[in-house]
Amino acid sequence: MPTAPSEPTNDSEPTAPSKLPAPSEPAPAEPAPANTAKRRRRWRMSVVALIVVLGLAGTAMLGYALTHQQDAPSAQAGNVAPSQTGQPPAPPASAPSAGQDAASPTSIRIPTINVSSPINQVGLNPDRTMEVPQPGPRYDQAAWYRYSPKPGEVGPAVIIGHIDSAANGPSVFFKLGQLRPGQRIDVSRADNTTATFEVDSVASYPKESFPIKTVYGDTVRPELRLITCGGAFDDTNREYLDNTVVFAHLAATTP
Repeated sequence: MPTAPSEPTNDSEPTAPSKLPAPSEPAPAEPAPANTAKRRRRWRMSVVALIVVLGLAGTAMLGYALTHQQDAPSAQAGNVAPSQTGQPPAPPASAPSAGQDAASPTSIRIPTINVSSPINQVGLNPDRTMEVPQPGPRYDQAAWYRYSPKPGEVGPAVIIGHIDSAANGPSVFFKLGQLRPGQRIDVSRADNTTATFEVDSVASYPKESFPIKTVYGDTVRPELRLITCGGAFDDTNREYLDNTVVFAHLAATTP
């Protein structure tokens, strides 16, 4: 995938209102980290204002919710995840692999909203925007941002997915805003283990004021962020105005 700058800078161009800030790729010349602690430090230092578009694959894609008069479930606007406020919670005792290296994610299941999808990987485009699933056989599948922690490692693992398309209707994360605290998210991994996450909260943020620190900030335990588009659809600019974010923490790891 295309490269990113060798180190984060503070003079990035302002983020476009229609897009979502995202963590950046570590420098391509830097060797792979030897352990999770080094990966966490590199992840934390590489959080700069980048952008990603979800729910659109070009100007030819109009919002399904608009053209079919069907709205995706909405999250509560501005709701902040409990784990991002007050005293940081301790790692759960039921997750023995917490803080250790984890295998790459391969699939995701969210029973309460009937999601079952392979997990592909995305990186960065030449302009340092996050890649998203492109039109084709993987458009309606989830994707892990491979420069974020792996699900089950300490820190916020990031998995993205489209909300819809004019061609195929509702996509993999169409019902993401319907999730509620306490519900389960199962992420299968390449070593045949399953990381089970418990939803803490679901939030909706205007793209023009996306809270980078709240969503991507460092955590003391393994957590998960599921992100898609949401809110009203702007027919003029052919884009959704908000982003829906699910905050979850690792509850258990099973063979």
